[in-house]
Amino acid sequence: MFSFFKKKPVPVPADSPALAPAPQAEPVNVSPAPAVPSPAVAAPASPAESEPPAAAPAPGGWASWFKRAPAAAPTADAPAPAAPPLPAPSVPVPVPVPAPESVRAEPGPITPPSTPPVQPPSVPPAPAPTQPPVSDPPGQPGHPVREPGPTPPGIDEPDAIRVAPVPAPVQPQVPASVPAPAPAPAPVNAPAPSPARPPAVTPTPTPAPARAPIQPTAPPAVLQPASPPAAAVAVSIPNAVGDAPVAMQEPAAERAGWLNRLKAGLRKTGSSITTVFTGTRIDEDLYEELETALLMADTGVKATQHLLDDLRRRVKEHKATDPAAVKELLADAITDLLRPLEKSLVIGEQQPTVIMVAGVNGAGKTTSIGKLTKHLADAQAAVLLAAADTFRAAAREQLGIWADRNTVEIVSQDGGDPAAVSFDAVTAGKARGKDVVLIDTAGRLPTQLHLMEELKKIKRVIGKADASAPHEVLLVIDGNTGQNALAQVRAFDDALQLTGLIVTKLDGTAKGGVLAAIAQERPIPVYFIGVGEKLEDLETFSAREFAQALLN
Repeated sequence: MFSFFKKKPVPVPADSPALAPAPQAEPVNVSPAPAVPSPAVAAPASPAESEPPAAAPAPGGWASWFKRAPAAAPTADAPAPAAPPLPAPSVPVPVPVPAPESVRAEPGPITPPSTPPVQPPSVPPAPAPTQPPVSDPPGQPGHPVREPGPTPPGIDEPDAIRVAPVPAPVQPQVPASVPAPAPAPAPVNAPAPSPARPPAVTPTPTPAPARAPIQPTAPPAVLQPASPPAAAVAVSIPNAVGDAPVAMQEPAAERAGWLNRLKAGLRKTGSSITTVFTGTRIDEDLYEELETALLMADTGVKATQHLLDDLRRRVKEHKATDPAAVKELLADAITDLLRPLEKSLVIGEQQPTVIMVAGVNGAGKTTSIGKLTKHLADAQAAVLLAAADTFRAAAREQLGIWADRNTVEIVSQDGGDPAAVSFDAVTAGKARGKDVVLIDTAGRLPTQLHLMEELKKIKRVIGKADASAPHEVLLVIDGNTGQNALAQVRAFDDALQLTGLIVTKLDGTAKGGVLAAIAQERPIPVYFIGVGEKLEDLETFSAREFAQALLN
């Protein structure tokens, strides 16, 4: 074998100068010989493609191996005789006949290797470390050399052309090794962005000082709600203004919402009245239908007659001929009739203002007290509740829930005397500086004379705690009761001298016309009307709003 390779070095010198840099990896290139045969098969398919990347390093590997053969000959002359048995590869001798034909076809693409020599210098820096793993089995060069001889005839061509054919098969190896150096420059580019990141990190600390000013903003936020002067002003406002219905000064949007709820609540009452004005003529038939509708709404005989007479007069004065115009005139007549009932609940003139609430069973006294408490609390008034309804089960607990919702204080005794509870509440209200004391009493019918006497007693005992109390005596009536509500007003007014009314549940009845009957019989002010179960469904009474909602 070595003697056979010794003959090769003679033609190699022509290319050896260009391959001179390859000898640096002599100990490493000995092994590539076994790796060459396997890619040699793919060599003919990819010579043209693989040649441009780096064809020179491969020839250097083979040439260096051939160069080493003569160098090894002097070191060990004994192996030279061992080579003669190897000439058995005479088998390749017949092979070269077809080989030159393929070789002649290849020289065309092989000519480019003249340019590849320029690339060897780029390969030495990186491929040197990459090639060692390829040369792991150095002891098997003999066997692989024999195997490629029979299978790929192109490998045996080195006999005819020892320099040119060799680089062609070796070139496939170079692409395998070339990817190794390719990643090497990639990491070089990677560190470049890494230093750029530190500047990005530097701006991050700057937000820290920005957050610092945010912290001082928190203290001012705490200082604003902490301003106690509001409490002092809150006490003086009710005394100066004196009007609990501060709700009437609420925003227009909220008031508009109340009007919508009022219209919806009075729809049952007003629907029968508005249907009268669907015709096109104004005659006696229209007045008769209107009279029937008013009586069905529990307006009462006297109030109905009063409204019809007033409407006839207005129609003549305005010479109205349109039913729609007559309906507007009816709204004006109802407004004038109910105007005496339009009055505001005044608080603050007395310290505290004692309000006694009475009514029949189920009229909604306790619930109305809870809603009224909210109105007063919204007006910055300090309220104290008194649970004087010691007869009904859970009445005290119900009032306590309303006190918790409105965050107000409550005075109550389990099984105590209603008059005693009322007395204690007034005394506590004076001692604690409350603006309003609301006293809840047990429900009773006007026909229950002994219970009416008990109610009178409560009023007298309250007067002992405060000579001018109670300052307001309110009656809660159920709008569903119709004309019976008028009877209740008469009975309670005779016993307690009522100062105001609260009409509830107008949204569930078609008998809302009872207010006209009350205005005609006992014009007692109506402080509040309720058209629902929510807190905001209890609002101050306005005659004009009520009339418009009724006839809408």
